[in-house]
Amino acid sequence: MRNVVVTDPPRADLTTATALGEHGVATVHEAQGRTGYLGPAFRPAWPGARTGGTAVTALCWPGDNLMIHVAVEQCREGDVLVVATNSPSTDGLFGELFATALAQRGVRGVVLGSGVRDVAELHEMRFPAWSTAVSAQGSVKATPGAVNVPVVLGGQLISPGDVVVADDDGVVRVERERAAAVLTASRARAEKEEANRARFRAGELGLDVYGMREKLAALGVEYVPHAELPEGRA
Repeated sequence: MRNVVVTDPPRADLTTATALGEHGVATVHEAQGRTGYLGPAFRPAWPGARTGGTAVTALCWPGDNLMIHVAVEQCREGDVLVVATNSPSTDGLFGELFATALAQRGVRGVVLGSGVRDVAELHEMRFPAWSTAVSAQGSVKATPGAVNVPVVLGGQLISPGDVVVADDDGVVRVERERAAAVLTASRARAEKEEANRARFRAGELGLDVYGMREKLAALGVEYVPHAELPEGRA
């Protein structure tokens, strides 16, 4: 691994990232073809957290948060800090002091493929954080890594400047180059869901809203009165 800090990488448009965050993880994930989701292991430190911003990445060694300190300097308003380790780690690499420093810079949250701690304080601060573990295990500051290089979390390649959307459903990545198109698709999906929601409120069934009756017939599903079943059994 090359020990490098890449300064001022290109970022997705912040207005677009903000709008994607408002649509939320499930909508964005579906809108971009069910891709980019980091998986169910990434959970918010406190319920109700929600964000959308541009990625600043840090690659650390397990149990070592030196490069998070380095990454803080590279963060600016609207960013989300994304932290990976070069082998599995559940150590609490991030806590309230980091959150205080990042909040002062306008950073919108953090996503870690490791542990987070100081959960009560993060909740009180309303600083959004997602991680794969909660752990009081501390860390050292000894081993160089890299900042603003592509990293992999949950099987997803996240490059600096990509959009990161996160909420109670988890975390999804949108490639920087696709952000505008995915926002357009997310808006279309949200409009369609609102129309469907109105139909459900009016008492319609999903079978009709989604046009599934013909599909069921084509699949051979039969509706049979109970009285016509042999001995009352299917």
